[in-house]
Amino acid sequence: MPASAVNDDAGLEIVSRYLDATRTQQAALRGVQMEVDIDAKLPRLEKQGKLRALRCISKLGQITYKALGFSGDNTIKKEVITRYLEAESQARDSGEIAITPENYKFKLKGSIERAGQVVQIFQITPRKKRVGLFKGELWLDAQTGMPVRESGRFVKTPSVFLKKIEFVRDYELRDGVSIPRHIESRVDTRVVGRAELNINFSNFTKQENTTADLMDGRGN
Repeated sequence: MPASAVNDDAGLEIVSRYLDATRTQQAALRGVQMEVDIDAKLPRLEKQGKLRALRCISKLGQITYKALGFSGDNTIKKEVITRYLEAESQARDSGEIAITPENYKFKLKGSIERAGQVVQIFQITPRKKRVGLFKGELWLDAQTGMPVRESGRFVKTPSVFLKKIEFVRDYELRDGVSIPRHIESRVDTRVVGRAELNINFSNFTKQENTTADLMDGRGN
């Protein structure tokens, strides 16, 4: 771990525990599928839509989607939801954008108690301006080191059509492992104005045999 990555010894110990926890988390979530409900709207245009999809994580960590149903305005589907899915399908645990000391500086801000759970709060700052990296906060469960919240603003957008992306990503602990629960995101676009997304995850199941046609589905 780079010596300048964490601001104090207490933070260093917590971050080390987090790195071990994320390896456990990534291994546990591979080969898992879950249902995803994506509600999106464009307030300025008074348009909205909702997509239900199956989100699959392969044994190699690749994220893909299969659409189960869409209702609402097609502008929402094309300009908001599809663009989000394309960006999110790039595996989060790839080394270039992972939340690690190689990519971020960590500063321990303090701790809070939430629903009987002690949470350590870090301010994280990316070392480089790279797509997929964000400036914001990382909340960790003090007992396990597992992430419970990530929030902030991406330092570089993945498309010239997007000006700014802010998000809050919440997790819940299940059998000692963090699983995604809810994402709230605001995206400023150059074409259709501000977009708002609310994403909920449910029905987690382990895939024994993943079919090729399912893994090829990308929400079309």
